[in-house]
Amino acid sequence: MAVCDPTLEVELGLLADGASCVIGCDEVGRGALAGPVGVGVAAIDGTLGTMPVGLRDSKMLSQPRREALAPLAVAWVLHSAVGLASASEVDEIGIIAALGLAGKRALAELFAAGVDVRGSVVLLDGNDDYLNKALATPLSVMTRIRADQDCASVSAASVIAKVHRDRLMIAADAATPGYGWSGNKGYGSAEHMAAIGRLGPTGLHRKSWLTISA
Repeated sequence: MAVCDPTLEVELGLLADGASCVIGCDEVGRGALAGPVGVGVAAIDGTLGTMPVGLRDSKMLSQPRREALAPLAVAWVLHSAVGLASASEVDEIGIIAALGLAGKRALAELFAAGVDVRGSVVLLDGNDDYLNKALATPLSVMTRIRADQDCASVSAASVIAKVHRDRLMIAADAATPGYGWSGNKGYGSAEHMAAIGRLGPTGLHRKSWLTISA
């Protein structure tokens, strides 16, 4: 199947229906064994310029292409943010609640930057509204399968969040070498699993996720 570039069709429809902004939202690091889980948000309104050429879901882009696109995506949207929940928070409250916590933190950054979060529609990739589970006052959230591939605001959030978290894991690899985080970004590669068995887990590992044979 040919890969199609994302469009603003869904977002423009939501704006036409009265949303003050549309906030594209995507998660990163959900399945990793080490490092935080992140939620990226990218707010757009009717004042957008031209979409960055080549913008797509972060999983469809090489690391160099993501690195090149991330600042273009940040400049293109109205405001963006990445919220994080730590490995220890994932252990304490579980991954779904941690996603909600990270999303809540990202939305708080948008609110602090002046985005009308309450009057916006959050366009969330997937079919699970983990955001409202974490909020005292519900927001207008629209879940959509493949939104990260089809909806440009969500593609932008995906790229921004992925690059942000990757840089954190590359820095963590320099500070705590041996686990290959600059390459595997905390996911369970063979190299990473062997290092856990040899060196043991670190403070960045989701210890409740680890099963290490004796």
